[in-house]
Amino acid sequence: MTHRGQSACAPWVIAAEPPGAEAAAALWRAYYTEVSDRWYLLHEGRGTPREELAREIAANDGDGLLPPTGLLLVARYGGAPAGTAGVRLLDAATAELKRVFVRKELRGRGGGAALLAAAEEAARELGAGRLVLDTRHDLTEARALYARYGYRETPPHNTEPYADHWLAKDLRPPAAL
Repeated sequence: MTHRGQSACAPWVIAAEPPGAEAAAALWRAYYTEVSDRWYLLHEGRGTPREELAREIAANDGDGLLPPTGLLLVARYGGAPAGTAGVRLLDAATAELKRVFVRKELRGRGGGAALLAAAEEAARELGAGRLVLDTRHDLTEARALYARYGYRETPPHNTEPYADHWLAKDLRPPAAL
């Protein structure tokens, strides 16, 4: 892993990019489409209405993932945009993990683990000693990934309407605990 906002775990390369960059925006659309369609299929037996999808993507532009208090990491696999993870400070000691996503056809190749490691490093560089996140009940693969890498269930840290699980990981070295 390299420093200063870029990490590599061949063939994965992860670097910070602006949320509005073409690759980041395309990955955000893919992420939101997948998680929204999952929810609608589970609860209403249909995909997300296209007008709602367009409205929600436009409303979630990633402004909270800009320096100096956040960033969006873009993972590339073999040079092609393949996944994202966002980190933003909630306070001086706590960062929040957002938009963790790997394209479906590339899952199982280490991208999720590489993104988590890069996001944890980014959170530490922002000064956070703790990383929190929320996720939904139906995102079982994500919950399994977080558990595998030491994230534990916590009480809610936000009031997100679609959140079912809240998790956290202490990022401080064991001697600092």
